[in-house]
Amino acid sequence: MIEFINVDKEYNHNVKALDNININIEKGEFVFLVGPSGSGKSTFLKLLIKEEEPTKGKILVNGKDLSKIKPREIPYLRRKIGFVFQDFRLLYDRTVAENIEFALRVIESSEREISIQLRTVLELVRLTGKENFYPNQLSGGEQQRVSLARALATKPPIIIADEPTGNLDPSTAKEIFKTLEEINARGTTIIVVTHAKDIVDSMNKRVIALNNGRIVKDEQRGGY
Repeated sequence: MIEFINVDKEYNHNVKALDNININIEKGEFVFLVGPSGSGKSTFLKLLIKEEEPTKGKILVNGKDLSKIKPREIPYLRRKIGFVFQDFRLLYDRTVAENIEFALRVIESSEREISIQLRTVLELVRLTGKENFYPNQLSGGEQQRVSLARALATKPPIIIADEPTGNLDPSTAKEIFKTLEEINARGTTIIVVTHAKDIVDSMNKRVIALNNGRIVKDEQRGGY
């Protein structure tokens, strides 16, 4: 599903953000991407959504070589990847339902599809009954669930969660990861960037660790 083949990424003054990265993430995997600040995690994500171009190497997503994707095709690539962020990035002047519906209207879903998907994702993230609440009426954990529901609404085959629990207390963080695990069990590929060592260690998923732009560990059932 996602493959990095001999990928380098250099910035100005020969600074290597990624150095000879070879990764293959299969459909339906749950992967933690870990490492200290500046290790290359953000660059990895930017390359994956074609926000940056590799200096060398090849990146495949769903069998497509990203170097051969035309500019007009980039939005369609990004629609196949749902993003969940640490700071939620919700529209605070819109209700829970309107935040989720926004993602569906962008891809021109029908009103019937919007109604069905709204009910489905609200149930999945356990927010049924809160559709008319505004984000500032919700707890931090509930806001992150809205962000997750919005990412899921368009049925992307891949979800990327970038420090999804960085602003949440440990108990709420565990609930969010449990929800991500349930989503993964339905076949969605999950990539989580996190510093939450305790959760990484407890979940026993594949762990890819970066340091100074290089892969220093890739274990199927690893810890931080």
